[in-house]
Amino acid sequence: MMAEHDKLATVPVIELRNVGKVFRTADHTDRAVLEGVNLTLREGEIVAMLGRSGSGKSTLLRIMAGLVASDHGEVQFRAQPLQGAAEGIAMVFQSFALFPWLSVQQNVELGLEAQGVLKAERARRAEAAIDMIGLSGFNSALPRELSGGMRQRVGIARALVTEPDLLLMDEAFSALDVLTGETLRDEMIELWESGRANIRSILIVSHNIEEAVMMADRIVILSSDPGRVRAEVQVSFPRPRNRDDAHVRALIDEVYALMTSPAAMGPRVAALAAQEIGFRLPNADISQMEAILDLLLEAPFLGRADLPHLAGEAGLTDDELLPACEALQLLQLATLERGDITATALGRAYYEAEAGDRKVLFGRQLLLHVALAAHIRRELEAADDGEIGEEQVLRELEAFLKPEEAERLLTVAIAWGRYGEIYAYQYNSGMLTLPGDDAA
Repeated sequence: MMAEHDKLATVPVIELRNVGKVFRTADHTDRAVLEGVNLTLREGEIVAMLGRSGSGKSTLLRIMAGLVASDHGEVQFRAQPLQGAAEGIAMVFQSFALFPWLSVQQNVELGLEAQGVLKAERARRAEAAIDMIGLSGFNSALPRELSGGMRQRVGIARALVTEPDLLLMDEAFSALDVLTGETLRDEMIELWESGRANIRSILIVSHNIEEAVMMADRIVILSSDPGRVRAEVQVSFPRPRNRDDAHVRALIDEVYALMTSPAAMGPRVAALAAQEIGFRLPNADISQMEAILDLLLEAPFLGRADLPHLAGEAGLTDDELLPACEALQLLQLATLERGDITATALGRAYYEAEAGDRKVLFGRQLLLHVALAAHIRRELEAADDGEIGEEQVLRELEAFLKPEEAERLLTVAIAWGRYGEIYAYQYNSGMLTLPGDDAA
């Protein structure tokens, strides 16, 4: 099968030429989500796409699926302009996206039914796909009777049954536990190598760097705000790959370095951190940030660590580790460079401080380096009663961001600000207030 893949690798399946996508903010300003994206997927290759929050990965995937249209550039599928959903493109979602009232068999048949395939043929092909993905005997089961891994198998079978030229996988393994995700990933590779699935090309959107290196022939890395292709990494190792092989580990390190470099943040982001309230704060949990800093400053790391090694020691996924490390860097408690994280002198002081002093230091760094937190604090101090509604802040954020991203950003800022005790939040009323002592 590998030889056949190599032979087919010159045939484009889908091409994106100078693709761009914008959204209209609440103040009627156009803001680019994607800009100048050029990407080609060829027959016989698996491509993985990585990028930070704000890189537009999901938007780009939906453009390729024909679910949304680009605002600039063109998309060609099989040398023809892509206009709406195409029969030769199938998608597997992170959330499984099954109809709960339909059986496994009925869920898998849906794509064939939409294509007008006759009932008997639908049943035969669906049964074959269910068997191929390892769910034989569960044809009549409802989704609620299945584990998460089994539900995702149904989602994969529903995509495979149409024998698509292009299979799009949107973080398809991230909702599963580690062991189940690895098992399903390995089975997908086995299906691909065997040729039984009759897929021409696969695009995997992922936040898991090791997963990308283990599966893909090529890794595409997007920058953020707006999303652009900023790097491509060829993965030349034959599959199946050994994650402990020195060459594989070195490539994982290289991708970590690319993902955490300043260029990955895009041309606008680094400069905006201290001055624009719409700066996309990483989705980082404070307890994870503190755990990483504590681990970093203890043996065996003693202040500096290789990110993949730190992830293993901390038991965190890349989706947890990278945002927490970015937050530590934003607050100047650590620095990221070439795939390594190093604690700063301030980070060491934080590590050595008592709980109350940690909160004071955290709050001070928020006011210095997080524009949204400083903005909320200023608005509270200017308010006669020392309080403002979260809806006011959301309206301001929607001048920069989509509503759902504005809400996510405010949620992060509230959690960080409450911990740093620079403001309080009343969940019942949705009001931000000055902390008790400051209000008095």
